[in-house]
Amino acid sequence: MNTVKIDDKFTIGDGTLTFFGGPCTAETLDTCLEAGRFLRDLCAKLGINYVFKASFDKANRSSGTSRRGPGLERGLEILAEVKRTLGVPIITDIHECCEAEAAAKVVDILQIPAFLCRQTDLLHAAGKTGKPVNIKKGQFMAPEEMKGALGKVREAGNEQILLTERGTSFGYHNLVVDMRSLVTMRELGAPVVFDATHSVQLPGGMGNASGGQREFVRPLARAAAAIGIDVLFAEVHPRPDQAWSDGPNSLDFKLAETVLKEVKLIHDTVGKTA
Repeated sequence: MNTVKIDDKFTIGDGTLTFFGGPCTAETLDTCLEAGRFLRDLCAKLGINYVFKASFDKANRSSGTSRRGPGLERGLEILAEVKRTLGVPIITDIHECCEAEAAAKVVDILQIPAFLCRQTDLLHAAGKTGKPVNIKKGQFMAPEEMKGALGKVREAGNEQILLTERGTSFGYHNLVVDMRSLVTMRELGAPVVFDATHSVQLPGGMGNASGGQREFVRPLARAAAAIGIDVLFAEVHPRPDQAWSDGPNSLDFKLAETVLKEVKLIHDTVGKTA
């Protein structure tokens, strides 16, 4: 399996657990710093590598009137300040080819949203930046189909690729997680990420917004850790009920700490017995 090097800080896929976490949207600098500082310090205490996650734009909202984020220019300014202040790597989504180069100047990992994982030009653009690329598996795809997405980034000369499981559509407004996908995608030669909070999302479940069932984050995260993951992904907000997006499935600080402690324990146990 290929590994993914995050500058000189750490390597994903070398057996050490990594956490991608932060608010869904880079709402304000203060919110990002509050979440990022808490998660940085918690991960340091637990011996987990940490990457701050927030999006400058949420282009796939249920409603056209939903808050999307601060936009490319201001959003990247916020992410750059988080990186400078907290000294942590950054991951963020891109939705269009024109965003890849600008985002790559600031962040350490480019993320391809699940709805866009088959977009050839977008995958090529992300790959050409030379930055690590995290591709989320589409809710409509079988895990083995991610071989095509992986190949498109490799065609751009980039081997620094991660694949993320985030649930599969199961009827209207519901997702299920097939844990076999983590095994299948790792066999494609990439480190695997489990997105614990988007996997409990109820897409469009509130009519003009997505709902969520955060009570299932803990059991699903534990199960994924037992299967074997390189990265846990979760959206964490100081006040989830006030979040601009994905509040129903985001974790507060207390629950985030519980989940990370449990996943780290299982991850280390599985690693020692594998």
